[in-house]
Amino acid sequence: MHVVLRFCFALLLLAGAVAHAADIADADRGQIKSVIEQQLAAFARDDAAAAFGFASPGIQRQFGSADTFMAMVRSDYRAVYRPRSVSFGELERVADNLVQIVDLIGPAGESVRALYIMERDGEGAWRITGVSLVPGTQKET
Repeated sequence: MHVVLRFCFALLLLAGAVAHAADIADADRGQIKSVIEQQLAAFARDDAAAAFGFASPGIQRQFGSADTFMAMVRSDYRAVYRPRSVSFGELERVADNLVQIVDLIGPAGESVRALYIMERDGEGAWRITGVSLVPGTQKET
């Protein structure tokens, strides 16, 4: 189900069915960016437990363990696992969700746009509930 939702978010973003999230507090914007940066840093250290900790409870249930989660990221999300560069774009509202756009240059020089779907957990902290990858527009520098 998460794959279908992520695909739908990607289509909505590409179709322009989004609204800039101007109503989001600066503190929330900073926290969302920090969560993504911290997860990317955990991937860089191969710290599966830390990276898994930034995933939403639903993602954690889906994968069951940090090692399973990390194996999926290594195989299916190479640009997220080992980016050469990271550039944060807009925070968008898609339906009732917040989506942080992050442009990446992957390990082989490919440009990828990562659409981070964010949600609050039961304690009010921002967590990553999914990431969709679409071709990016960046050029490697």
